[in-house]
Amino acid sequence: MNHQDEKPIIYLIGARGAGKTTVGKPLAQALLYDFIDTDACVTEQCRMSISQLVEQSGWRSFRELESDVLRQVSKPHRLVSTGGGIVMAPENRAFMQSSGKVVYLRASAETLAERLSHTPQAHQRPSLTGKCIVEEMAEVLSKREPLYLECADIVVDATCPVPELISQICTCIHAAV
Repeated sequence: MNHQDEKPIIYLIGARGAGKTTVGKPLAQALLYDFIDTDACVTEQCRMSISQLVEQSGWRSFRELESDVLRQVSKPHRLVSTGGGIVMAPENRAFMQSSGKVVYLRASAETLAERLSHTPQAHQRPSLTGKCIVEEMAEVLSKREPLYLECADIVVDATCPVPELISQICTCIHAAV
């Protein structure tokens, strides 16, 4: 098989507020990939917001649906923007590593909190800890950071300007193919 023709699935991982959708859409266009957002697929399938789903069925039910969606949408020529907690399940980390390239958009808790405080959708996402946003993001990152790093093929600084991130990620992906 000619590796030049190979277009691996690309997974964007990182906490909410890291810019997975903001970077993902133009990155997908640059690579001539289809952009898929697992959170959007979950809400489409269950016909309710993630907050409503968690309220009705609990986090476990949401995580199971999220894992199912990850497998459904993972096809060549796709850039998959994942939910922040998708890395919590070891099988999801293993699946992404074995089926594509994993790009971690890394940002500090302060950066994430700052971005989320400006995001109109913030109310659609349930608090994970019930704490203020900076404390919550710090706590979430302390648990998830090692998991993000464990399964990432490429780690980029999510505070860089979007065009720079796209350039960095494209360079790394082309070098890895």
